[in-house]
Amino acid sequence: MKNLLLGLIAILFTLPTYAQEKYLIYFKDKGIEKGETLSKSSALYQQALDNLTEHAIERRKKTMGDEIITYEDLPIREDYISELESKGIKIVHKLTWFNAVSAYINDTQLVDIKNLPFVKKIEAVKKFKNKKEESPNNNLKKIPEDNLKKGSSLNSDFDYGNSFGQLELCDIPIVHSKGITGEGIILGLLDTGFDWNDHEALVNVDVIDEYDFVFNDTITADEPEDSPGQHNHGTSVMSEVGSFMNGTLIGASFGSSFLLAKTEYVPTETHVEEDNYAAALIWMENLGVDVTSSSLGYSEFDPGQTSYTYEDMDGQTTIVTQACELAFSRGVVTITSAGNEGNNSWFYITAPADGFNTIAVGAVNYLNQVASFSSHGPTYDGRIKPDILSQGTQVFAASASGFTNYTSSFGGTSAAAPLACGIAGLLLSAHPHLTNVQVRDILLRTADNFNTPNNTRGYGLASAQNAINYPNLQFVNDAYKMHKIFINDISVDPSTVKLNYSVAGGNFQQVDMSFDGNLRYNYIFPDLSNNQQLTFYFTYSDSSGGNYREPVSSNYGQLALDTEIVGNVPLDFILSQNYPNPFNNQTKIEFDASASKPVELIIYDILGQKVKELFNGIPKVGKNTVYWNGTDDYGKNISSGIYFYILKSQEKRFSKKMVLLK
Repeated sequence: MKNLLLGLIAILFTLPTYAQEKYLIYFKDKGIEKGETLSKSSALYQQALDNLTEHAIERRKKTMGDEIITYEDLPIREDYISELESKGIKIVHKLTWFNAVSAYINDTQLVDIKNLPFVKKIEAVKKFKNKKEESPNNNLKKIPEDNLKKGSSLNSDFDYGNSFGQLELCDIPIVHSKGITGEGIILGLLDTGFDWNDHEALVNVDVIDEYDFVFNDTITADEPEDSPGQHNHGTSVMSEVGSFMNGTLIGASFGSSFLLAKTEYVPTETHVEEDNYAAALIWMENLGVDVTSSSLGYSEFDPGQTSYTYEDMDGQTTIVTQACELAFSRGVVTITSAGNEGNNSWFYITAPADGFNTIAVGAVNYLNQVASFSSHGPTYDGRIKPDILSQGTQVFAASASGFTNYTSSFGGTSAAAPLACGIAGLLLSAHPHLTNVQVRDILLRTADNFNTPNNTRGYGLASAQNAINYPNLQFVNDAYKMHKIFINDISVDPSTVKLNYSVAGGNFQQVDMSFDGNLRYNYIFPDLSNNQQLTFYFTYSDSSGGNYREPVSSNYGQLALDTEIVGNVPLDFILSQNYPNPFNNQTKIEFDASASKPVELIIYDILGQKVKELFNGIPKVGKNTVYWNGTDDYGKNISSGIYFYILKSQEKRFSKKMVLLK
């Protein structure tokens, strides 16, 4: 008894004085300061390059050109990590993009670390509540059995079973019937876990790699430490996009390859720690992912945690949103659920759906009616959200409860996001040259509410058929190349396909398009350059001699994506004069971004003192709008006078003057 008591006393004295909490520890530098010129021959550059697969490098080049390595990609200094480890601190994740690590530390260690000369700041890792379930008060009718649309697509060898309806709503089966199944594209899913090896519809999916960012191992299915059924949600999500069980369930982009990341921990209530999510995105991007999808919506935290507010849904505040935008800047199409807050007091979209470039997916039922639980826009800074819609009620999916089990009641915007991810995979598979900027733009432009977007439907129901049909341009060998695929019920005679086009309002000319012998037509313009207006349409005949024109109206006009690429996307960052100027209440500042590169927009007074940071992050390619109400960083009203607003990128700096009158 005496020995037992002494043993217990010894154990108590070896325990930390304080409970450990998880923190993000940010460092001041990476061996070079941010903004310094990065030499491609340096060891740091080569280390960053070595972390990328060939697929990642090629994907980055499409968006970033030859400058595929940035400061964010450089490795974290090992001497900094070693110094922390020497103090008994165990590193959980290394977040290279943020020059930070996450670690569990106690109060005594926290004080010690803050005094280290290389530590920039320390923040507690936040734990988000994740509300995935479809609201029981969604006011949507249960799908009658006859409306499950069992069956196969026109001219298709596939039998979709009960999954036909959810795919047909977004025009996916007709795309499959043309042999476009997502082949050659890597999709990344971030979720609760994946029991894919134990389900008939998933066991043959091409999984390139998987990782558990909760327990830091390679097992994404349930482990002893997990709550039973942890992997259920992720398994159903994966089946919507990647499964193949002919006659029962077929995924939207079943020909794609997959990266799987378990980011959530579900011991008592579903939540995810933001460093897990960021670490997973960095891992996926390095491995070459083309499209990521997370069926997660983060707004509230667990009890005792500091919550984000709606004001933080501004595209630049939360770690998860920043991570998505950094992935986008490297060429990744980032997709996430809009959130299931439509029926509660929060109401609005949740992070990372607030991202400037991240595609937020809302939910509709089989009649294309918006589900009442689907989160609304706008973002706090006034941008339209959600971006697009797909079915998110009574979705048919695999169930992790058994090898042959399925469910017909999977729901929430978390069920809508993987369908949109699959559409993006099909689009990239059909047109591999597309940049992620083009993919995002095409998905929005071909949705059914594009001409009248709002904060309930966004740009509307996504259509795989419309997206792949949409003509697009590629800049290659100093010339613009038009790409076109015809996906319809008509048997097109390739010899009759003509492109009719006009440059800068000139006369129309008709030219033949090259045909690859399968689906793809193209034409290289000899007379098209930047900042010129392109107007065009197509004519062709079917095998029976019927004549067709696409589109049926006179031309594609100003709404053509191709026009945007040629004429409307700026060649550099452009900072516009604020309006109104002078102002006494609120003024609008617009800037155009030529690429997804980090920028800062800051207000300074006439003495050069910083007044207000209006934007710090990755902007949307094209026009960006922010507002200033004459307050400083602390929310205090400032006095009348002359102020300067400065837009800074890593390479350039732009400034303009404005006047505040009160």
